Amino acid sequence: MFLLNRHPDHRQPLTEQDAATLGTAGAVEAERFLAARDNHAETPLHALPALAGELGIGALHVKDEGQRLGLGSFKALGGAYAVMQLVLEEAGRRLGRTVDVAELHSADVKAIAAGMTFACATDGNHGRSVAQGAGLVGARSVIFVHSGVSNERVAAIARFGAEIVRIAGDYDQSVREAARVAAERDWTVVSDTSWPGYERIPGLVMQGYTVIVREALKRLAQPPTHVFLQAGVGGFAAAVAGHFAIVLGEDRPRAIVVEPARAACLYETAKAGHPIAIAHSKPTVMAMLECYEPSLVAWRVLSRIGDAFMTVDEADAVSVMNRLARPSGDDPAIVSGESGGAGLAGLIRAAGDKKLRAALGLDADSRVLIVNSEGATDPGRYADLVGMAPEEVGRARQPA
Repeated sequence: MFLLNRHPDHRQPLTEQDAATLGTAGAVEAERFLAARDNHAETPLHALPALAGELGIGALHVKDEGQRLGLGSFKALGGAYAVMQLVLEEAGRRLGRTVDVAELHSADVKAIAAGMTFACATDGNHGRSVAQGAGLVGARSVIFVHSGVSNERVAAIARFGAEIVRIAGDYDQSVREAARVAAERDWTVVSDTSWPGYERIPGLVMQGYTVIVREALKRLAQPPTHVFLQAGVGGFAAAVAGHFAIVLGEDRPRAIVVEPARAACLYETAKAGHPIAIAHSKPTVMAMLECYEPSLVAWRVLSRIGDAFMTVDEADAVSVMNRLARPSGDDPAIVSGESGGAGLAGLIRAAGDKKLRAALGLDADSRVLIVNSEGATDPGRYADLVGMAPEEVGRARQPA
């Protein structure tokens, strides 16, 4: 399915609130917090000229978030960043002064953090980030996981000291349960989706993601003309597209939002012209994108700067995992999880369709940016789908 954005707000400026959240000052702050972390390292930006040639475009770059902060996904930038910000804000209130990130491990701040509990729902990656952030500051974390989250992903969250609460149902039901329990027990919810009356913290999570754009623009010789962005509730897509729009203005890349056909809440929202929850269908292999209600903040941004909305099928996602693991020519091998390559799956589908190419202005001069949003966050599942363990992928490209 494919839909150009016909919303009346399309190409209108972001709201003042969203522009502040996703603007340069916020991105610089997120980078400053990131630099304070011991295991910080910029993630690689790979050029894939062979695949670009196959697709009939001028250039293709993949920003690989598969090793971000040891968590295996871009989510490491959001939840942990929000937790750190919230602890410093609480410390500032109690100490009666501004508390800087450099004081995060001071005795005073640690004592305050020890009395705080952070909760969230997760498909796997966001919960790992919140749990890691809580561990960094000495706070407690309680992570709600639904029935579709694999045991391997749950174990990865628990390794950061989080308490795990299993619930029946899907992601959206786990979001509601986390919010309900947190309200009863005076915990702080750090969600990557938003709802009426709850926007600031998801905004902080999105702010953390803007680092991806800043790093990419430092490495690219020219800004991209197109960016294909996978979406669950839409926070990642909105953050990346929104920051591009703020820093590049009219020269921003066209932003194409890509979702699993089995969980296309943003596509259906764009079609309806307002946020809607969609009916649940069969589970998608793209488990990190299996969401049935959009984030209100994300939709507010994407209604303005999301240029098109499209879906990809289950086979598309698996094909991309294999294509990146076994690349053409001299392109590098990339480990991409089930959801990580959905943006590339969208590009491949669009590039192979004359009508979609024309609608999106894809041609031999196009410069496309893709974000590999996760590596093999479930290594067993990855090996089943690709036929190689994640650690074998890079070795397979090395000379004997």
